[in-house]
Amino acid sequence: MTRLEEVLAGIGPLAVAVSGGVDSLTLAALSHRVLGDGAAMVHAASPAVPAEATARVRREAERDGWALTVVQAGEFDDPRYRANPVNRCFFCKTNLYGTIRTVTDRQMVSGANLNDLGEYRPGLDAAREHGVRHPYVEAGLDKAAVRALARALGLGDVAELPSAPCLSSRVETGLRIEPETLAFIHAVEGMVGGTLGAGDARRAVRCRVRAAGVAIELDPASLAALDASTRDDLAGRIAAVAPVGLVGGGVRFLPYKVGSAFLTGDAA
Repeated sequence: MTRLEEVLAGIGPLAVAVSGGVDSLTLAALSHRVLGDGAAMVHAASPAVPAEATARVRREAERDGWALTVVQAGEFDDPRYRANPVNRCFFCKTNLYGTIRTVTDRQMVSGANLNDLGEYRPGLDAAREHGVRHPYVEAGLDKAAVRALARALGLGDVAELPSAPCLSSRVETGLRIEPETLAFIHAVEGMVGGTLGAGDARRAVRCRVRAAGVAIELDPASLAALDASTRDDLAGRIAAVAPVGLVGGGVRFLPYKVGSAFLTGDAA
């Protein structure tokens, strides 16, 4: 915490891009405590962001007295983003940071941590182009350290939030991003999570929309607990709420794999 406080104090007046996950909420909370009015928070509402994430940001802002601005980043008006290429995140973050720049001239910061540097993250390229800084990286903090920091700050359930990339990350590369598809994904993840009792940092529920159909990816414990009867029941309920043609290839239940919707190189 001391290292991170020093980084934040050194940056001075800043604007935190707050998505609603543990990383950005924790960074926002500490930035506010270190800098007071020198910390502004900006959240982008979008079809790719679950409504409860936006509500969570508003709730934390009201509780802690943050200066919060909610914007529409406009990525759904960008045909490059909607086409869902393998570097879709670059166009998402380009729109996000460009929009944030229209509402503040402060130094922009993100909740990226050391673990993010080991994954394919084209959004980091957009951050670099917009001069965004990553205080966790500068302070040498990984995801586990961020969760520990959230607990030390008394952020309650925020510290245990499961990792939750944007809903568009569930759509296979090359399949067009549609708001109706994202709404379906969100509904299915809530349905499956509610059935299995998934909802903490150890659990994973992902609804992947693929050209070959829908795949429900689960952490090992949840997948092992899923008997044949429950699978059949969930598959029927999922098919019943799916947009036309989306589950033509059926519904499969598979082990969770980070980033499995992305197809790169020879697989693209």
